[in-house]
Amino acid sequence: MKTLILCLGLGLVAALQAQAFPATEENIDPSGTWYLKATASDKEIPGLDLRSMSVTPMTITTLEGGNLQVNFTVLIEGRCHEMNTVLEKTSVPIKYTAYGGTQEVYIISSAVEGHYIFYWKNNIQGEQFRIVKLVGRDPDFHQEALEDFQNAVKAGGLNTESILIPRQSDNGLSWAELKSGSIIRKGTEMMDL
Repeated sequence: MKTLILCLGLGLVAALQAQAFPATEENIDPSGTWYLKATASDKEIPGLDLRSMSVTPMTITTLEGGNLQVNFTVLIEGRCHEMNTVLEKTSVPIKYTAYGGTQEVYIISSAVEGHYIFYWKNNIQGEQFRIVKLVGRDPDFHQEALEDFQNAVKAGGLNTESILIPRQSDNGLSWAELKSGSIIRKGTEMMDL
Protein backbone atom coordinates (compact mmCIF):
# COMPACT_ATOMS: atom_id res chain seq x y z
CA MET A 1 0.00 0.00 0.00
CA LYS A 2 2.83 2.40 0.81
CA THR A 3 4.35 1.76 -2.59
CA LEU A 4 1.04 2.54 -4.18
CA ILE A 5 0.68 5.70 -2.11
CA LEU A 6 4.22 6.63 -3.05
CA CYS A 7 3.37 6.19 -6.70
CA LEU A 8 0.31 8.37 -6.30
CA GLY A 9 2.00 11.05 -4.28
CA LEU A 10 5.02 11.23 -6.36
CA GLY A 11 4.31 12.05 -9.26
CA LEU A 12 7.09 10.94 -10.25
CA VAL A 13 6.26 10.14 -13.24
CA ALA A 14 7.08 11.43 -16.50
CA ALA A 15 5.36 11.29 -19.74
CA LEU A 16 5.64 11.90 -23.35
CA GLN A 17 5.51 15.25 -25.02
CA ALA A 18 4.95 14.27 -28.63
CA GLN A 19 3.43 10.83 -28.68
CA ALA A 20 6.69 9.16 -27.59
CA PHE A 21 9.45 9.47 -24.99
CA PRO A 22 12.26 11.73 -26.09
CA ALA A 23 15.45 9.75 -26.53
CA THR A 24 17.49 11.94 -24.17
CA GLU A 25 17.10 15.06 -22.11
CA GLU A 26 20.37 16.04 -20.51
CA ASN A 27 19.38 19.27 -18.71
CA ILE A 28 16.84 17.94 -16.22
CA ASP A 29 17.09 19.58 -12.79
CA PRO A 30 14.32 18.08 -10.67
CA SER A 31 15.82 19.15 -7.33
CA GLY A 32 13.78 21.50 -5.16
CA THR A 33 10.16 21.85 -4.08
CA TRP A 34 7.38 20.65 -6.39
CA TYR A 35 3.59 20.82 -6.22
CA LEU A 36 1.47 17.99 -7.58
CA LYS A 37 -0.95 19.60 -10.05
CA ALA A 38 -2.64 16.60 -11.68
CA THR A 39 -2.48 12.83 -11.81
CA ALA A 40 -3.82 10.08 -14.05
CA SER A 41 -3.56 6.31 -13.91
CA ASP A 42 -4.50 3.39 -16.08
CA LYS A 43 -6.21 1.46 -13.26
CA GLU A 44 -8.35 2.21 -10.24
CA ILE A 45 -6.90 1.36 -6.87
CA PRO A 46 -9.22 -0.92 -4.89
CA GLY A 47 -10.33 0.63 -1.60
CA LEU A 48 -8.72 4.01 -2.25
CA ASP A 49 -10.68 7.13 -3.25
CA LEU A 50 -8.13 9.41 -4.89
CA ARG A 51 -10.64 12.25 -5.22
CA SER A 52 -10.32 12.88 -1.49
CA MET A 53 -6.52 12.76 -1.51
CA SER A 54 -4.62 15.78 -0.19
CA VAL A 55 -0.92 16.23 -0.86
CA THR A 56 1.87 18.43 0.45
CA PRO A 57 4.65 19.84 -1.70
CA MET A 58 7.17 17.22 -2.74
CA THR A 59 10.87 17.80 -2.07
CA ILE A 60 13.44 16.29 -4.41
CA THR A 61 17.12 16.31 -3.49
CA THR A 62 19.85 15.30 -5.92
CA LEU A 63 22.20 12.85 -4.23
CA GLU A 64 25.76 11.89 -5.07
CA GLY A 65 25.90 10.01 -8.36
CA GLY A 66 22.71 11.62 -9.68
CA ASN A 67 20.20 9.60 -7.64
CA LEU A 68 17.16 11.49 -6.33
CA GLN A 69 15.72 11.50 -2.78
CA VAL A 70 11.96 12.22 -2.89
CA ASN A 71 9.96 13.22 0.22
CA PHE A 72 6.30 14.19 0.62
CA THR A 73 3.27 13.66 2.82
CA VAL A 74 -0.13 12.50 1.60
CA LEU A 75 -3.43 12.60 3.51
CA ILE A 76 -5.63 9.62 2.66
CA GLU A 77 -8.74 8.63 4.57
CA GLY A 78 -7.92 10.97 7.44
CA ARG A 79 -4.34 9.82 8.00
CA CYS A 80 -1.07 11.41 6.99
CA HIS A 81 1.52 9.17 5.42
CA GLU A 82 5.05 10.53 5.23
CA MET A 83 6.66 9.01 2.17
CA ASN A 84 10.23 8.95 0.92
CA THR A 85 12.20 6.96 -1.56
CA VAL A 86 15.39 7.07 -3.59
CA LEU A 87 15.17 7.07 -7.36
CA GLU A 88 18.28 5.50 -8.83
CA LYS A 89 19.79 7.06 -11.93
CA THR A 90 20.13 4.84 -15.01
CA SER A 91 22.16 5.18 -18.21
CA VAL A 92 19.12 6.79 -19.87
CA PRO A 93 19.08 10.48 -18.78
CA ILE A 94 15.31 10.69 -18.16
CA LYS A 95 14.91 7.25 -16.57
CA TYR A 96 15.19 6.31 -12.89
CA THR A 97 14.36 3.12 -11.01
CA ALA A 98 13.11 2.45 -7.49
CA TYR A 99 12.86 -0.56 -5.19
CA GLY A 100 15.67 -2.52 -6.78
CA GLY A 101 14.60 -1.79 -10.35
CA THR A 102 11.04 -3.10 -9.96
CA GLN A 103 9.65 0.36 -10.71
CA GLU A 104 10.59 2.77 -13.48
CA VAL A 105 10.18 6.55 -13.41
CA TYR A 106 10.66 8.80 -16.43
CA ILE A 107 11.04 12.53 -15.75
CA ILE A 108 10.42 14.84 -18.71
CA SER A 109 10.22 18.61 -18.95
CA SER A 110 6.77 19.91 -19.77
CA ALA A 111 6.34 22.31 -22.68
CA VAL A 112 5.37 24.83 -19.96
CA GLU A 113 8.32 26.31 -18.05
CA GLY A 114 8.61 25.29 -14.40
CA HIS A 115 6.70 22.02 -14.89
CA TYR A 116 7.68 18.38 -15.26
CA ILE A 117 5.70 15.32 -16.21
CA PHE A 118 6.51 12.08 -14.40
CA TYR A 119 5.60 8.70 -15.87
CA TRP A 120 5.71 5.88 -13.30
CA LYS A 121 5.50 2.19 -14.23
CA ASN A 122 5.43 -0.52 -11.59
CA ASN A 123 4.17 -3.97 -10.83
CA ILE A 124 1.87 -4.50 -7.87
CA GLN A 125 1.40 -8.15 -7.08
CA GLY A 126 2.34 -9.08 -10.65
CA GLU A 127 0.06 -6.55 -12.33
CA GLN A 128 1.48 -3.58 -14.24
CA PHE A 129 0.28 -0.17 -13.10
CA ARG A 130 1.02 3.19 -14.78
CA ILE A 131 0.66 6.65 -13.27
CA VAL A 132 1.36 10.00 -14.90
CA LYS A 133 1.85 13.14 -12.79
CA LEU A 134 2.11 16.84 -13.52
CA VAL A 135 4.24 18.79 -11.05
CA GLY A 136 5.13 22.48 -10.95
CA ARG A 137 7.49 24.77 -9.07
CA ASP A 138 4.61 26.84 -7.66
CA PRO A 139 1.16 25.88 -6.35
CA ASP A 140 -0.71 28.03 -8.89
CA PHE A 141 -2.87 26.37 -11.53
CA HIS A 142 -1.66 26.76 -15.15
CA GLN A 143 -4.16 25.87 -17.89
CA GLU A 144 -1.38 25.51 -20.48
CA ALA A 145 0.44 23.00 -18.28
CA LEU A 146 -2.77 21.00 -17.83
CA GLU A 147 -3.29 20.92 -21.60
CA ASP A 148 0.29 19.70 -22.08
CA PHE A 149 -0.36 17.07 -19.39
CA GLN A 150 -3.53 15.91 -21.17
CA ASN A 151 -1.48 15.39 -24.35
CA ALA A 152 1.09 13.39 -22.37
CA VAL A 153 -1.65 11.25 -20.81
CA LYS A 154 -3.05 10.48 -24.27
CA ALA A 155 0.43 9.76 -25.64
CA GLY A 156 1.04 7.38 -22.74
CA GLY A 157 -2.07 5.41 -23.68
CA LEU A 158 -4.11 6.49 -20.66
CA ASN A 159 -7.61 7.93 -20.64
CA THR A 160 -7.81 11.69 -20.02
CA GLU A 161 -11.01 11.06 -18.05
CA SER A 162 -8.83 9.50 -15.34
CA ILE A 163 -7.15 12.87 -14.64
CA LEU A 164 -7.59 14.08 -11.06
CA ILE A 165 -6.58 17.40 -9.54
CA PRO A 166 -5.46 16.74 -5.93
CA ARG A 167 -6.10 19.15 -3.08
CA GLN A 168 -2.95 20.97 -1.95
CA SER A 169 -2.13 21.00 1.75
CA ASP A 170 0.67 22.72 3.65
CA ASN A 171 1.38 19.81 5.98
CA GLY A 172 -0.98 16.93 5.24
CA LEU A 173 -3.09 17.58 8.33
CA SER A 174 -6.27 19.56 8.85
CA TRP A 175 -6.71 21.62 12.03
CA ALA A 176 -9.25 19.09 13.38
CA GLU A 177 -6.75 16.26 12.84
CA LEU A 178 -3.99 18.20 14.56
CA LYS A 179 -6.24 18.75 17.58
CA SER A 180 -7.27 15.10 17.73
CA GLY A 181 -3.69 13.80 17.56
CA SER A 182 -3.99 12.04 14.19
CA ILE A 183 -1.47 9.24 13.73
CA ILE A 184 1.32 9.85 11.25
CA ARG A 185 2.72 6.75 9.62
CA LYS A 186 6.27 6.89 8.38
CA GLY A 187 8.20 4.51 6.23
CA THR A 188 9.82 3.61 2.98
CA GLU A 189 9.08 -0.10 2.93
CA MET A 190 6.47 -1.56 0.63
CA MET A 191 3.24 -2.94 2.03
CA ASP A 192 1.09 -5.62 0.47
CA LEU A 193 -2.31 -4.56 -0.79
